Amino acid sequence: MARPGRPKKIRATVSPSVDAFLDMLVAERGAAANTRDAYEHDLIEAAAWLKAREVPLDAAGTEDLRAYLRHLQSGDEAHHAAALRTVARRLSALRQFYRFLVSEARRSDDPTASIDSPKQGRALPKVLSEEEVRGLIETAQRRGGPDGIRLVALLEILYATGLRVSELVGLPLTAFSRDGRYLVVMGKGGKERMVPLSDPARKAMEAYLPVRPAFLVKGREARQRDFLFPSRISEEGHLTRQRFAQLLKELAIHTRIDPAKVSPHVLRHAFATHLLDHGADLRAVQKMLGHADIATTQIYTHVVSDRLKRIVTEHHPLATPPDEGERKG
Repeated sequence: MARPGRPKKIRATVSPSVDAFLDMLVAERGAAANTRDAYEHDLIEAAAWLKAREVPLDAAGTEDLRAYLRHLQSGDEAHHAAALRTVARRLSALRQFYRFLVSEARRSDDPTASIDSPKQGRALPKVLSEEEVRGLIETAQRRGGPDGIRLVALLEILYATGLRVSELVGLPLTAFSRDGRYLVVMGKGGKERMVPLSDPARKAMEAYLPVRPAFLVKGREARQRDFLFPSRISEEGHLTRQRFAQLLKELAIHTRIDPAKVSPHVLRHAFATHLLDHGADLRAVQKMLGHADIATTQIYTHVVSDRLKRIVTEHHPLATPPDEGERKG
């Protein structure tokens, strides 16, 4: 018997102002559903904390918000970096919300105007080695069957294109060019970009398309048929981000890689870093990743630089380990 679909998510309503703000994000800025949900979550969390102190979110003052942000940073030192990231993200959401209220004349002042974002050290992206990525793909290939073939296709496309996971799982069938050499991807803000496919990715797709019908369920074809990676159970009609991430964790365990190191986003990082390792142009990588600002892409150059420094230190014939140099001195 087919599994029943999951019940639709019931959204909590904080205030009409929050609802109007979230609607604006989608209608005017073209925010994706995941972006909208992230803003909604952050505002709900802030509103709940303020409500416990009898302060409505819409009417909160600067000191109310400072107290809330201090609360987020409380805790032991081990969680300090994570807390700073949370504070920065929540403050960003609150800034956008109050600026919206001011622009709509729902409020005369912005209580976040004098609050500075916390200073954070630059967090370099986690990256898998080329050998580890190859191991994941080979493990998926050995699995076989429709599920294994689909997983290989997902891995090869992700590693060949660096797509965001939401872009990957939601790819429509029409995303492929007629010759199968590139994908047309609808990214953030409704921006379209073309991304070339590698030979392994094209071959993986040639193997996957004949087994794609195995993921279609009778009675649900209308919702599933437009997606490249349909799901047997998802309400969205396509494979979800959460399920794909779970599949990657399971694959990592079978490949004897720490599952904490593996996620769709880490494979996106690997795509960018490995391209730069092999001499790709930074602007080309920026376009393929769909970054609006090249500064976002430049963080990968630091990962490459650190790796090159380590290679030189470990393998250059004139490089001398510090302790050995001291002994010779």
